[in-house]
Amino acid sequence: MNRKTFLQQTGTLAAAGILSPVLGRATGFISKTAGDIGLQLYTIGSLMDADPKGTLQKLAAIGYKNLESAGGSKGLYYGYKPAEFSSMVKNMGMNWRSAHVGGVPYTVSTLMKLATNAKDSAQIKKYIPYIEKMPKTANLQENAQQLADEAAEGGLEFLVCAAIPTKTIDDVKIAVDVFGKAGEACKKAGVQFAFHNHSFEFTTINGIVPYDYIMENTDKDLVKSEVDLGWATVAGQNPVDLFKKYHGRIPLWHVKDMDKTTKEPTEIGKGYVDFKPIFDARHISGMKYFFIEQDAVGAPTTMGDVTNDYNNLKRILA
Repeated sequence: MNRKTFLQQTGTLAAAGILSPVLGRATGFISKTAGDIGLQLYTIGSLMDADPKGTLQKLAAIGYKNLESAGGSKGLYYGYKPAEFSSMVKNMGMNWRSAHVGGVPYTVSTLMKLATNAKDSAQIKKYIPYIEKMPKTANLQENAQQLADEAAEGGLEFLVCAAIPTKTIDDVKIAVDVFGKAGEACKKAGVQFAFHNHSFEFTTINGIVPYDYIMENTDKDLVKSEVDLGWATVAGQNPVDLFKKYHGRIPLWHVKDMDKTTKEPTEIGKGYVDFKPIFDARHISGMKYFFIEQDAVGAPTTMGDVTNDYNNLKRILA
């Protein structure tokens, strides 16, 4: 199940969930980036739930170097304390760079605001009994400083809002308020705050594009953007144009390919997202880390999938 569908159906916002310092247009670009490919762990959430240590060992063997967490059934850090999880990752030769957390408390009402059509709404209603039994988890609206401090404890550079409703102008204004306060909390803890997009942040509301409104009404130093290249493309956005519009303010990317017919995530290289011009514009973005994410529809993503994703992206970069 992909991240967007999962968020809409279950409301686990807290679960929902590189290039080394930005390089110029040097000829050695590929050799310096192929070894820095990252992974958003939401991609293999079921495997992380079942066996965090064993799964991480397999990712290290594939060649992944940077990780972004999303949490799961055992909590935001897969049953570990932040420092413990960070240490385990480092001992395997990888780095935990960023963590995804929820923006607001998840409720049935909140979830319905994430639905973009009648089918989504029907699916959410089906899961209401499950949602109501889920334990409460920390979120940025209520626990920003706690989450920022935990990110600092884990040695993270970034704390990222995984998702937040933007169906109405009031929702968008709440997002601006939550992100502003989260940015302040992160600054206090020595961490950078950012927010992750799906396609719905680009759906116009009374002439206002939520993504643009958020970027234009928050402090550019406190609130950064983690652009999901796949969902932005599905929404009709050219990521390079976003980089130009918000020069230097997009330090994180989700490298996600999308099936041309279904408009759902697919294996890197099998969709229609054109990664080459995007990577060529990395210096405009201010990109520091990128994470592959393949949150596939219908079944959990396998270790074979993330192996192919890694190898395919490496070929694309070359």
